Amino acid sequence: MRHRLLRLRQDLGATGLLSIALVVLAAAFSFLVVKPLEERNALLGERVARLAPEGEGDHPGTAAGKVAAVYRFLQKDEQTTDWLAKLHGIGAATGVQLKSASYQTHGAEGRIVRYEIALPVAGSYPQIRDFLKRSLAEIPVLSVDQLTLKKADNRNGSEPRAAGQLQAELRLTLHMVKS
Repeated sequence: MRHRLLRLRQDLGATGLLSIALVVLAAAFSFLVVKPLEERNALLGERVARLAPEGEGDHPGTAAGKVAAVYRFLQKDEQTTDWLAKLHGIGAATGVQLKSASYQTHGAEGRIVRYEIALPVAGSYPQIRDFLKRSLAEIPVLSVDQLTLKKADNRNGSEPRAAGQLQAELRLTLHMVKS
């Protein structure tokens, strides 16, 4: 038997033995690592299927399931006026001066309606940054489309210009599902 092993070793050479070792290691890796991960993935898939809301036949991994998830995320009980009031409250809390805003509604052929808001504001850079950070955190259906910053202008000379004050033109959008 020992003679056969020596002969096999000589016939295969170092490359052949290394190849056999790699095949054995690959099989061990597959059995010890990949197989348990596949089983765990199957269990998690079953849990997700059980936890899905009733009447929802779309699997979360499919395109239809992803679109349904977006609609569920954008479906909120608040109305546009509620979000605008919250935006005004955040401005007051952060010290940002909100000026008159303009609103425009853009309906799409789908179920999502966009409310575009052009909002001029004034404040320091940290105040404006905090306003945007809090707005995005507290209004999940809000996006920032454009932000233009410039130094505060004091052309009339009646008030001394505050150091570090900025004027910003914000273009925000509320994305909401048609009701």
